[in-house]
This record gives sequence, C-alpha cells and structure tokens, in this order.
Amino acid sequence: MRIPDWIIDGLKERERSKDLLVFLKDNGIVTICEEAKCPNIGTCFSKKTATFLIMGSICTRNCNFCAVTSGIPHPLSEDEPTKVAETVKTLGIRHTVITSVTRDDLEDGGANHFVKTIRAVRAVNRGVTVEMLIPDFDGNISSVDEIIKEKPEVINHNIETVKELYNEVRPKADYSRSLELLLRVNQQSDRIIAKSGMMVGLGENEEQVYKTMDDLLNAGVQILTIGQYLRPTNKHHEIKRFVTPEEFDRYREVGLEKGFTGVASGPFVRSSYKAKEIYQEARSKQGM
Repeated sequence: MRIPDWIIDGLKERERSKDLLVFLKDNGIVTICEEAKCPNIGTCFSKKTATFLIMGSICTRNCNFCAVTSGIPHPLSEDEPTKVAETVKTLGIRHTVITSVTRDDLEDGGANHFVKTIRAVRAVNRGVTVEMLIPDFDGNISSVDEIIKEKPEVINHNIETVKELYNEVRPKADYSRSLELLLRVNQQSDRIIAKSGMMVGLGENEEQVYKTMDDLLNAGVQILTIGQYLRPTNKHHEIKRFVTPEEFDRYREVGLEKGFTGVASGPFVRSSYKAKEIYQEARSKQGM
C-alpha cells in the first residue's frame, strides 16, 4: 500500500526530538512517545513536552497494534514518582500527561504507583494540571477508584478501536469493560473530565466509528481523539487503509455535533495530542 504524502511529511518531524530524548534518557525517564513510536514526537519534544511512561517499558499484554515491548516487566522503581515530578518542574510543563504499560502482574495493576506519581508531581509543581492515561486494570474497580480519589483533572482510557475488531486487535481487552471504566469515572466525579481515543484504518467502517462515538458519549466521555493507525513493524496488524485528512475533519465535526466538548481528529493525532489545549477547551465549554 502506497504511503500518502501527508503521512511521509509528518513523519519527518521525528528528527526534531533528539535533544530532549537525550535529556530524558540521561535522567532515567521513559516516555510513551518514544516507546510507542509516536509520529508527533518531534513536534512535542521541540516544545519540551512529553507523555511520561511509568512502571517500566515492558507490557504484560501483547496487543497487535502496539509498538511497546511485551514480556515480563521489571519490579517497580520506588524513586520513579520523584523523578517524574522533578522532570516536570525542570521542563516547566503545566499540563502533565502520565501513562503506563499494562501491569497485569501487579495485584492492583499499578494503581498505587499512579497515585504516588500524581502526589509527587503536585507536591513540587504548584498549579499543574494532571492527565492520567490509564489501563483497564483487568476490571479491578477498586484500582480505578484509587485514581479517581486523587482527582486528576483528566482521566483518559482509550477504547482504541471499534467493538467488532476487539478480538482481532485487542484480544486481552474487553470493549464493555473499557466503557464501564469510563462510566465509573463519570459517575464518581463531576469534576474529572473523562477522555478516550481510538485509531482508524484498522478495518472499521464509518458507521462503526459513529457507533463507538455514541457508546463513549453514553459512558460520559467528554474528550475524544481519533488518529491514523500506523503499523510499527511487519509483524503487527496491517494497515487496511489510510484515512484522508478530509475524513478526519468530518469525524471531528460529527463528534462535536454529537456532544463531545473536545475532539482532536487527524492522521497524526494520538491520545496526548495537544492535551493541554483540548483540556482547556473542554473545561471552558463546561464552565469549570
């Protein structure tokens, strides 16, 4: 399949990431930007912003769309929350996005480590807003509640794809379980913005995308991100098609018409794409 020009041009931006990447590695900081081979890494790193990946770089799951290494993770690093907090301070980040690999090997899925990181970031960064991109914790609601109690400004959990493709794309995940997690966030706090994201180009059709939007809205999601799936290696799920920029624009229009307060939709949009700006837009619309 021929790679469109708009994809090729965008990938060239990765070259702008080198300086910050060296700084982060020297300080023992891992980012999902690098581990997941995010196409926006150059744009974000040039602005000294990144999405922190905690609990190591090895995931216990093996989703066939994801570039993150799968295997047996290392033990948690007790000083990681402090390192993340200090890096946020050094870089002057005002909206901090933190995610993790999935840690099904841990009893709480790593929820307590998330909590420690939130507290550490806030302790040394007055006025910072915090966005948590969390896994499904294998359906452990108490783990979700631990994070909700910390009241991060945004809790994000990606639906990733349409229901019909879950067995093929996310065999260890569950579509309904992810919706229940997002609904839990909405039910437990009216101050936390619920967010989710999905990829397109995996084999879904337009009707399925709109149905997924409806399911997310019914679960209380306010912010939605939609981006083009890009195949990390030839061993990963193949790209079924490249969605055009015009189609992405339409998805954004429909999403806003349906009721999302913030929608980012484009070939290179990922979960944390312009996270601060979209959060502020959603917050303004809600009068928060």
